[in-house]
Amino acid sequence: MFFDTHCHLNDKKLINNIDDILTRSRQKGVAFFVIVGWDIKSSKDAIKIAQKHEGVYAAVGIHPSDVKKANKGDLEKLKMLLSEPKVVAVGEIGLDFYWDKDIGVQKKQEEWFIKQIQIANEAKLPIIVHMREATQKTYEVLKTNIPKLGGVMHCYSGSAEMVMSFVELGLYISLGGPVTFLNAKEPKKVALIVPKDKLLIETDSPYLAPHPHRGKLNTSEFLPLIAKEIATLRNETINSIGKTTTENAKKLFHVKQ
Repeated sequence: MFFDTHCHLNDKKLINNIDDILTRSRQKGVAFFVIVGWDIKSSKDAIKIAQKHEGVYAAVGIHPSDVKKANKGDLEKLKMLLSEPKVVAVGEIGLDFYWDKDIGVQKKQEEWFIKQIQIANEAKLPIIVHMREATQKTYEVLKTNIPKLGGVMHCYSGSAEMVMSFVELGLYISLGGPVTFLNAKEPKKVALIVPKDKLLIETDSPYLAPHPHRGKLNTSEFLPLIAKEIATLRNETINSIGKTTTENAKKLFHVKQ
């Protein structure tokens, strides 16, 4: 059994084929899914999908690359979405300095990151953190604004050396398709050192399809390929990785099924 802790079935590339994707994914042993929003509309879509399907949950938030067009009213709208029973996290939120080089935009990303951590703490929910080329600043924000219910470093792209720094803040480390890439040295190092009780897996579909599907449309049905690679690296069985990561995800997101 597997738990896809981060997928975007609310993406326009997937939203019209949700039933087929869920069926194929469940046939591969994927029983649980968290659909993640990146703005208000996609967050609402995530909730609608989760409400219709068993084993499917939603996360709501404003992605760092979307804060440029967001306004204060969006924070109030976000708070209202948190009362929905199938919302299990605030995310994805964080910092992305890869796409946004402007210092003013980066500062706004930081401000919105902090505000959404505060919202999550008030709602007693964990957070889902997006971090790209902003490892040190992300760590600094999290260290001074501790997510009280924990959270997950989604599709972790930081160094192996920083893994324990994030874990010590109460965060899980999630690995996706990049850990299967043939030239991905750092994600494979990370897979080896993440504590067993802090490891999660995800697809980030429709992005980052794992090898041998790299460059193609990604869906949750490929999650076992990610689990298999991690199992090989850690000298464990795929069933062991599936069981461990599913239990960890249920604990983080308070899923009782």
